[in-house]
Amino acid sequence: MSKSVVVLDYGFGNVRSAERALAHAGAEVEITADFDRAMRADGLLVPGVGAFAACMAGLKGVRGDWIVGRRLAGGRPVMGICVGMQILFARGIEHGVAAEGLDEWPGTVEPLRAPIVPHMGWNTVKAAEGSRLFAGADEDARFYFVHSYAVRSWHLETQSERISSPRVSWTTHGEPFVAAVENGPLWATQFHPEKSGEAGALLLANWLDTL
Repeated sequence: MSKSVVVLDYGFGNVRSAERALAHAGAEVEITADFDRAMRADGLLVPGVGAFAACMAGLKGVRGDWIVGRRLAGGRPVMGICVGMQILFARGIEHGVAAEGLDEWPGTVEPLRAPIVPHMGWNTVKAAEGSRLFAGADEDARFYFVHSYAVRSWHLETQSERISSPRVSWTTHGEPFVAAVENGPLWATQFHPEKSGEAGALLLANWLDTL
């Protein structure tokens, strides 16, 4: 039986490309900002392009912050992509101005320190040990990035033996930064799996398998 996925439509994401990629992976996909439908779906995908603060404003405009928080409180899967990943962190700094994020994870989204910015193009990812997201992917698989900001450090660890620590995958463009996170029902990627060909399709299928 195919899984139902809502691509949250809050005005800041490549919703059509995400819809096509998820449908290709076998999901029943709906693009909507409807609260009840977003809550009922097996999975919620939060895309994101543009500025951190603008994305947060758009998300709050459709009660997306409530949707994400309520789903996670009930152990309901959520996946963020690109700026949809960045807004899951505590805050973002753009042009010297800080904006609050959803604070699901500690950390700050900051400008990339690299010779060429934005980071635009294909890059490999060092997958976390035991990653379910990257299961079956080749070590030299490349994924499509387009961004100027990233999270350069990770501070959340889980001490309880009953709860596994988040799996954090990394890549490098000028400096190392977080490329993907798997943390219980909350997964996210800095890159665009929906634009990453067969490698990205595999990752989306892996996420759907967890729903």
